[in-house]
Amino acid sequence: MSQRAKDLSKRVESFRDDVIAYVESINGEEWNAECEWEEWTAGVTARHMGAGHFRIFEMLGMILEGKELPQLTIDQINAMSDKDSREHSDCTKAEALEALRKNGAELAEFISGLSDEELDRKGSMPAFGGEASVYQVLEFVIFQSAKEHFDSIKKAVGREAV
Repeated sequence: MSQRAKDLSKRVESFRDDVIAYVESINGEEWNAECEWEEWTAGVTARHMGAGHFRIFEMLGMILEGKELPQLTIDQINAMSDKDSREHSDCTKAEALEALRKNGAELAEFISGLSDEELDRKGSMPAFGGEASVYQVLEFVIFQSAKEHFDSIKKAVGREAV
C-alpha cells in the first residue's frame, strides 16, 4: 500500500461519512425534495451515489486487470444512471444508506491496498476523454461528479450542514 493510496482512501472515507451523516439527517419532506440538476429526489440521488459512484471499484478493478472497459460516452452513462434512478424512484432511506455504507467501505478498502503503480495504471473510455489513470477516474467519479450530486442534494434540501 502506498501513502498516496492511504491518503486517497481516507479522503473517500471522509467524503462518504459526510454524505452518510447528511442523508441520515434528512426528514421525510426533505427526502422527496427534487434535485434540480438530476430531476430526481434527494433520496434517489443519495442512492445513486451509493449504488453508482461508490461502486466505481468494479471498473477500477477492470483497469488493474488489463481488461477492456466498456466504450461508453458520458451521455450513455448519464442515460444509464437516469434509467436506474427512475427504476429506483421509490427507494427508502435505509436502502440508500446501505448502498452508501457498503459500497463506500468497499471502495475505501479497495483503494487502500493499491500501489502507486496501480494508481497510475490507465484504462480507456470515451467518457474519460480517452485514457485515464485509476487515480484520475477516482478523482472525477468521487470528488467531482459525486460531490456535484451531494451539493445538489444540499441545495434541494435547503441546508448545507447536518
